[in-house]
Amino acid sequence: MTGRSADRARYDRATAHLDAPVAIVDLEAFDANAEDLVRRAAGKPIRVASKSVRCRALLERVLARDGFAGIMSFTLDESLWLARSGFEDVLLAYPSADRKAYAELAGDPKLAASVTVMVDDPAQLKLIDDARDGGREVVRVCLELDTSLKLLGGRVRVGARRSPLHSPAQVAEMARAVARRPGFRLVGIMAYEGHIAGVGDALHGRPLRSRAIRLMQAAARKELAQRRGEVVRAVRAVAPDLEFVNGGGTGSVQHTAAEDSVTEIAAGSGLYVPRLFDNYTSFSGRPAALFAQPVVRRPGVGVVTVLGGGYPASGAAGLDRLPEPYLPEGLRYDPQEGAGEVQTPLLGSPADDLLIGDKVWFRHAKAGELCERFEVLHLVEGETVTATVPTYRGEGHTFL
Repeated sequence: MTGRSADRARYDRATAHLDAPVAIVDLEAFDANAEDLVRRAAGKPIRVASKSVRCRALLERVLARDGFAGIMSFTLDESLWLARSGFEDVLLAYPSADRKAYAELAGDPKLAASVTVMVDDPAQLKLIDDARDGGREVVRVCLELDTSLKLLGGRVRVGARRSPLHSPAQVAEMARAVARRPGFRLVGIMAYEGHIAGVGDALHGRPLRSRAIRLMQAAARKELAQRRGEVVRAVRAVAPDLEFVNGGGTGSVQHTAAEDSVTEIAAGSGLYVPRLFDNYTSFSGRPAALFAQPVVRRPGVGVVTVLGGGYPASGAAGLDRLPEPYLPEGLRYDPQEGAGEVQTPLLGSPADDLLIGDKVWFRHAKAGELCERFEVLHLVEGETVTATVPTYRGEGHTFL
């Protein structure tokens, strides 16, 4: 029996008492992935990206491990909820325009001490001030550096369109804007190199493109390491008490950790290891989060139909954004139907061994987005579900 076949047998036995659709997290794989992230971080703490987990119980589990410290959140409302739940170090990774939440933050000493917000424009500081509604607490802020690689005098850009702050001078000027404005304290810098950390460099069947990506990433790492160091020095000249410099992501942990200017690493997807993280030379993880759909039809030889499963991930639309039929091995989508809203035909010889009611296991393309489809995650150890925990959705929260 192959490793994947053994996993399928374990998951089927563990969830035999549960009707599909059902979502699980294999705790042995989850913990092994966490250990690998810590190894690659080489002593620098890992801040957990909550959008890639979206389950408080699993955030608590990983933060209880040595090597992890703090949360990187994705909305301000989520940040306040996490702080009220007892998480004491929450960095909001994206600017917000949530005036109500800013009023709550500025009016509550505990929240203001626990949550750091992201800014990259003086207009965001004004929005926060206008939203205070009498709240006088000092708001902790972090500046985001644009990590994109610019070539040919800026005519070619590689990387996500995030912060407008690209040069050391621009970031230092933003730091001075924070320093000049009462009611704010600059505590950190964040720089997420998505074109390095979030792009696989070993694409199956595409050796030339894979080599081109590796060359691009090597050049981007070199350029960013130098620029990030210059940015940190420029900002420390304005804010010498800077608490942290955050960088990286699951696909770049060891490279980012090697930079002297970086004090902590961000990672989250590497805990679940969704299918988009299969194509990396820098690391390999174990799929930990899966969902199962039930077989409801057998239309013919080599075909079964499962209920639903059309859970595309965010990002540029493409086949790589669809869930992957994972167990049993050898199933594939009907190219004329794909992953359906209510029914999904699956083709391949393994279909002939599946009966009505059997489970087909899938991997989602992106990590935490799976939790927007399920209210609970069943935690599997060996052949047993040892706990059932709510996702954000199961706790009544759909933050974005």
